Amino acid sequence: MTKILYILLLLCAVGTTMAQTKQPIPRKSYTTRALGNTPAPVIDGSLSDEAWNTVEWTGDFIENLPEENTLPIEQTKFKVLYDNEFIYFGFKCYDKNPKEIVKRLSRRDGFEGDWIEVNISSHNDKLTAFSFAASVAGVKSDGFISENGTAWEGNWNPIWYLKTNIDEEGWTAEFKIPLSELRFSNAPDQVWGLQSTRRYFRTEERSLWQRIPLDAPGWVSEFGELRGIKGIVPKREVELRPFLVSKMENYPAEPGNPFKTGRNYDLNAGLDAKVGVTNDLTLNLTINPDFGQVEADPATLVLDGFQVFYPEQRPFFIESRNIFNYTFSDSQDNLFYSRRIGRTPQGWVSSGENSFVAMPDNTAILGAAKFSGKTKSGWSIGVLESVTSREYAKINQAGNEHKELVEPLTNYFVGRVQKDFNNRNSYLGGMFTSTLRNIQSANLDFLHTSAISSGMDFMHNWKNRKYYIRGNLLMSYVEGSKQAILATQQSMTHLFQRFDAKNVEVNPERTSLTGTGGRLVIGKASDGNWRYRAGVTWVSPELELNDVGFLRQANNIRQEAFASYVTLKPFGQFRSVEVYLDQIADYDFDGNHNNLQFLLGTNATLKSNWTFGLQALYKPVNYSISALQGGPRVRNSEEFFKSFSFTSDSRKKFRYNGAVYSNKGKNNSLSYNEFNFGLVYQPVNAFTVSVIPSYALNKNKAQYVTQNQLADGSRYIMASLDQKTISAAIRFDCNINPDLTIQYYGQPFISQGKYVAFGKVANPTARNFEDRSSLFTKDQISADLINNAYLVDENIDGNPDYTIYNPNFSSVQFRSNLVVRWEYIPGSELYLVWSQGLSSYGRPENDLLDGLSTEILNGKPQNTFLLKATYRLSKHVKHKHL
Repeated sequence: MTKILYILLLLCAVGTTMAQTKQPIPRKSYTTRALGNTPAPVIDGSLSDEAWNTVEWTGDFIENLPEENTLPIEQTKFKVLYDNEFIYFGFKCYDKNPKEIVKRLSRRDGFEGDWIEVNISSHNDKLTAFSFAASVAGVKSDGFISENGTAWEGNWNPIWYLKTNIDEEGWTAEFKIPLSELRFSNAPDQVWGLQSTRRYFRTEERSLWQRIPLDAPGWVSEFGELRGIKGIVPKREVELRPFLVSKMENYPAEPGNPFKTGRNYDLNAGLDAKVGVTNDLTLNLTINPDFGQVEADPATLVLDGFQVFYPEQRPFFIESRNIFNYTFSDSQDNLFYSRRIGRTPQGWVSSGENSFVAMPDNTAILGAAKFSGKTKSGWSIGVLESVTSREYAKINQAGNEHKELVEPLTNYFVGRVQKDFNNRNSYLGGMFTSTLRNIQSANLDFLHTSAISSGMDFMHNWKNRKYYIRGNLLMSYVEGSKQAILATQQSMTHLFQRFDAKNVEVNPERTSLTGTGGRLVIGKASDGNWRYRAGVTWVSPELELNDVGFLRQANNIRQEAFASYVTLKPFGQFRSVEVYLDQIADYDFDGNHNNLQFLLGTNATLKSNWTFGLQALYKPVNYSISALQGGPRVRNSEEFFKSFSFTSDSRKKFRYNGAVYSNKGKNNSLSYNEFNFGLVYQPVNAFTVSVIPSYALNKNKAQYVTQNQLADGSRYIMASLDQKTISAAIRFDCNINPDLTIQYYGQPFISQGKYVAFGKVANPTARNFEDRSSLFTKDQISADLINNAYLVDENIDGNPDYTIYNPNFSSVQFRSNLVVRWEYIPGSELYLVWSQGLSSYGRPENDLLDGLSTEILNGKPQNTFLLKATYRLSKHVKHKHL
């Protein structure tokens, strides 16, 4: 720890002494006017209305990419108007060759072809902004910007109006944005942050209204200003979106199973609501929500025992996600992981002979409310409350049907607050979460009855945001039955049962756990070519967040140092190049040094718009406290990882990308090779198809298999694994017009693994790989073909000591979604969805591609057809000045 503190202090001192004063870049300012008695412009893309003559043009855009601070190929100018209900933007994008303007259709937020964008920081807080963009084809793109441009929320879909037009001078665009979609104060004279960006597609050039250097300390903090907005009153939006869902499932019938008749039908309804409590703070409500139109998660197969992190895709939880975010490491670890709400039921049912079981696919969300927003004084506030229902498995045994509880009634609460101060250069925040379960069945005693976590975080920038220090502290408290706390102690996240652990031990009498964690990072973020940071993160052995958060592994102390060099001007054949070095060291709370790794990498963009990436990672110290899943700490061989990736020019109709990943262990103990190659073809502007196949080879001579408990101790069984995986992500987008789109996603996935050369762990931390395990001889292990297992007779006395079930596997999965989306009026949508799902187990002894033909192409998947209609009812209520 002392070395880590020295590194932090050294970087701080070096960074401060190297600080240089740079000439500030002048802030542009545009003064708008109210329409008054002048009729509002008609949004037709022509800019011909008299209203536009009441204000002046602003322009003089400056190039940002590829060569910052030079004149762009074509100039851009715009005007701004407003009235009591809307703010209007009119853009003129000059082009000497209007016939060459690229007019590509895409789904919303596609950012295809030529486009123009405006960012509005209506709180002028130097941190957050609203973004509205228009492609020349008339496709809208919008999002919410936070953390001074480092975070982008693209799933924010406000109601606004757009038209574009191509003429002899180039192309034009008119925006009409309701003031109710923005957040601003009730000051009589407003000053907003303002920025505009244009993409000139043919040369992939970006130009800006307000110049922002490539080494600037951020994005929003560098905006120009919009002045002249006077007398507008913030409005509270009240929006209701009732929906109706018709759902039919079709799947192979199972003879004799009353729950698998081959077809199910369901009619459901619910309500989403949004109420502007103030202009800054919004209350979102959902009753009986449906997320049937959400894209399926990618198929995965996990061999290390850890949980898989899936990104959130449900609209209710995505909106305002930046406010609820509380990451405390460079991984996905977070105090709030919204996928816990509505998860697959955690209980299970043991069925006997002549019985059938129907398990619910997920836990129904009875209702959820979210209160969130940011005030003009710099307070970010988020409160989320959700209740999920009891879920029951249906059991039919010899014709008698009953049900058994598999998920209890559960209440989730999340509270988040953060305050900006010091001229928006610093913030201090806190978070609190709780999970309360009403457990009424003994078979769910393995769940916590309550789980609480809390944390505080801070960040401070100085020297015009050139340097920063940030950190957080967090704690958790979980409570439950002895069975629940015992299960937590022995879970993959904690592994207290390791007999070589000195700092922790299993206590079957405990009914609670309390843990802590935190992080401290200091670094340089801007000004010049160099960026660097150093930090330390710790997670105590008892920290537990997985009731409503995400924590992969506890019991870790990590030290990290990172430095990068970024070019600021094109040179030779390169637009830009970044070279970086990352060093990481991991320790556990017993003081063991478990990991040391060095990563050297580079990313480059050529003037041809091709991009390349190279990485080399070396692990001279490589131990794991989790590889044996409850067994002792084990030493892994030194590893050397390499990767190469490339992407062709994204402007082309036919484009492709590829990547190669290769990892090699010393003594040939392990190897991993993965090959990805993607093809994207856009034959016409309205249609795009892509296929991204992947093939992976995984060989590990020390793959954990299982463990057995004998009178003289535990046996941790390892074997040599030969695993092959093939998958492909298939997509197509067909855009009839900006409001009617057809999207398809499909992924076949096949993974096959074969195990040979079984043995037991002998000396887990031996320096030589061969000494770490003892392979079974032919006399010690034999195959039991009838029971698909291996019999192990360690002392060769003719009596098997234990059994190892054959771990060979062949997992076949196929998931797909076809979604037709029609926004028939602004904010009201109609969805038609066809989903397919198939999961089965093939024969490991067959060829890998046999699973594609026998299990997927000739298989019988489950089909789900869904028709969902939403209708938006909206009303705006003016605020009263207090």
